[in-house]
Amino acid sequence: MLDLQDLDLQLDVVATKRRSLPEHQALTDLGAEKSVVDRELVAADTEVSDLRREQKKADSDVEQVRQRKARNQQRLDSGQVTSPRDLENLQHEIGSLDRRISDLEDAELEVMEKLEAAEVVQADLQGRAEAFAGRQSELEGTRDAALKELDEQRAALGDQRSGVAAELPDDLVKQYQRLREHNGGIGAAPLVGKRCMGCRMELAPSDLAKIKAAAADVVLRCEECGRILVRTPESTV
Repeated sequence: MLDLQDLDLQLDVVATKRRSLPEHQALTDLGAEKSVVDRELVAADTEVSDLRREQKKADSDVEQVRQRKARNQQRLDSGQVTSPRDLENLQHEIGSLDRRISDLEDAELEVMEKLEAAEVVQADLQGRAEAFAGRQSELEGTRDAALKELDEQRAALGDQRSGVAAELPDDLVKQYQRLREHNGGIGAAPLVGKRCMGCRMELAPSDLAKIKAAAADVVLRCEECGRILVRTPESTV
């Protein structure tokens, strides 16, 4: 019975180690940080995309006005326009187009500057996201290796436990398991001296007398905690 209890405690230790691997918390923390960066990267990607469209439109607007000015300049230079009034109007329009081009080029430059700044932010976030992905992969590999080792330990202990439990009466094993569930994982404990090592309480003389008088195959229980009590060479009975 004590062998079964010892194997169960070892299995509990393995289960605790599986739950408390530092990689679990590290991955949780990393995931929280990564989710923030991922959201920021989506926003940065959207901003860069919008600015690229805006720059393309600004380039197109400037080119259209330049082409219009070039056509007007060509008409002016060719001598096709002879009317003084028409010449004045054409020169006035060319002047207006020059101012329009200047305004559009200023707007175009502003968009380019915004785009360059946004691309710097985007590149930084992409680098951070890639670093997070690399770190995540590394942590997952370490975690999986540790889990594999613990699972192998659990399987070996489970096989030993099955062998030990098979040598005990089914009713006794079931009783032990119920007690273990209700007593912090300890369903059976040795009697060392006059003390139950499950609850660490010293038994009363009358209880010790009953234990001493009990047959070897009788299932004993601690009167203090209710656990199965196992006599050992260290028992004072």
